[in-house]
Amino acid sequence: MDAKYFSKGKVQEFRDELSAADRRDTKHTKKRIVLKKIVANMTMGNDMSPLFADVVAVMQTPMLEVKKMAYLYVVSYARTKPDLAKLTIAAFERDLLDTNPLIRALALRNMSYIQVDKVIDAVAAALVKCLADRDAYVAKTAAVCVVKMYSFDKGVVERNGFIEKLRSLLNSDNSMVVANAVAALTEIAEKNPEFDMRMDFALTNKLLTAINECGEWGQVYILESLLYFVPQDHNDAELVAERVMPRLQHANSAVVLSAIRLILYMTNYILKDELVATFYRRIGPPLVTLLHNGPEVQFVALRNIQLILQRKPDFLKSEIKVFFAKYNDPVYVKIAKLEIMFRLVSDLDVDAVLNELKEYATEVDVDFVRRSIRAIGKCAIKIESAADRCVKALVELIKTKVNYVVQESVIVIKDIFRRYPNKYEGIITTLCENLDSLDESEAKASMIWIIGHYSDRIENAQELLAHFLEPFKDETPNVQLALLTAIVKLFIKRPTQGQELIPKVLKWSTEDVDNPDLRDRGFIYWRLLSTDPVAAKAIVFGDVVPVTSEMDNLPNQTLEELFLHISTLASMYHKTPEMFVGGLRKKRVEPSAAFVFRDFSAYRGHMDEDVL
Repeated sequence: MDAKYFSKGKVQEFRDELSAADRRDTKHTKKRIVLKKIVANMTMGNDMSPLFADVVAVMQTPMLEVKKMAYLYVVSYARTKPDLAKLTIAAFERDLLDTNPLIRALALRNMSYIQVDKVIDAVAAALVKCLADRDAYVAKTAAVCVVKMYSFDKGVVERNGFIEKLRSLLNSDNSMVVANAVAALTEIAEKNPEFDMRMDFALTNKLLTAINECGEWGQVYILESLLYFVPQDHNDAELVAERVMPRLQHANSAVVLSAIRLILYMTNYILKDELVATFYRRIGPPLVTLLHNGPEVQFVALRNIQLILQRKPDFLKSEIKVFFAKYNDPVYVKIAKLEIMFRLVSDLDVDAVLNELKEYATEVDVDFVRRSIRAIGKCAIKIESAADRCVKALVELIKTKVNYVVQESVIVIKDIFRRYPNKYEGIITTLCENLDSLDESEAKASMIWIIGHYSDRIENAQELLAHFLEPFKDETPNVQLALLTAIVKLFIKRPTQGQELIPKVLKWSTEDVDNPDLRDRGFIYWRLLSTDPVAAKAIVFGDVVPVTSEMDNLPNQTLEELFLHISTLASMYHKTPEMFVGGLRKKRVEPSAAFVFRDFSAYRGHMDEDVL
């Protein structure tokens, strides 16, 4: 096959072969073979630039395959050797006059890649002709080339009126031309925040009509551009959302997600709440259908579902079983499903979810196991009626004696104790039997907090804390702070048992440790205990900060912006684009006479209160 061409050749040999081919090669077979060798040598990193003039001469060959390789050569070297680029202008201009539209479009496309000053005027002149070309293929290629020109020198684009010419292409009868013109204008708008891309309802209607005849990526471009339409009437928003609905049945996931993004955008301008709720219900099944694709598409869908759930927590509430992880799901998909399961779980389906989470806790992936155990704890905090079953499940997991399972369970149980004080102390004995399994700082700190908080009910609390105190100076700051507070609690509740440990921990905290937080807290406790034990007790045993179900919701402003970036990288990262890429136009929901303000934060806050 073509592997035979990948052998190092000499420039002079290739030049001689091209010259010989010119004289006798009527079918251009030899030229094609020589050009394959030249391109292969370029690929291997060999400098073939001395052949520039020879290859430019080959560009006049009428064979399309030969032209493509000659164009590839010219584009590769014209960027690095701009002095040679002007040699190509005459050959390109000749091809731009060819009767074959494929050759005209190919010439323009490759000419626009040569972004050097010596060629830019020739490219601009070629664009003027091609944007007015009667052939749709040439016109749609020219539309994309305007964007390349804009990236290189937007002044040339503005002086030649290419933006206006792109706008005129929106009235073309060919859907491919319309789609490419829309894509070009949208990309220019992204690069220039001052560019006016707003659309009226008439143009929006025309684009929605053209979308039916476009290919899948043309549909994506049009759906994306329609985010620049700002409805001035509630009925206009309803009509646009309704006309986009058929795109939800498309086989291409990008089309589906782009349609969902536009529908959600339009809900900002729809007055009737029941109609908005209907649109949310209708976008649910297509999102669920995306979960039957490959893992990459699944992950995109899951991340976008997570965003929608933050605005509308009851979205897909009846579909929770769809998010149960499969044995062959990649870990990143399992973790995404786990978060959605927790957001959707209620007292109606908590038993099924709990059984799933117990299964996940026996998986081989440590990170997924830890997250599953943490989810069990969150379920206990979120749904009080299920707390007993969740605690029982955690105790069963602790009895497995698996190191990381025990440690994560201890961390979770500490939060359950804070959420339900004086309710589950019966499991403390089981926890104390597994102290040797604790070697991570967070697990140690959690266990120390439990011992200190319930030191009046744990007979050997002094021995347990003394066990943790031995390596005090080598522990992490969070363990040291937990130990200091726990021993102070022990001393206040049971002075006779704590009197041996308290001098040690106070001395080490204030004299032998460099951490200023630990040192300051040590001095405060020392002064309180020596001057006012009553105040010390009131402070140390003050109100415990309430534990919530830890539903990490994005700020409203960030969430609103991310809704305009559904199906993009921003929705995957759950970060606005300017946080990881610069130079982009900031998107926002524009105010208008039809804009309807809905305080989703109040609804989200109400949902959080239900789990406190």
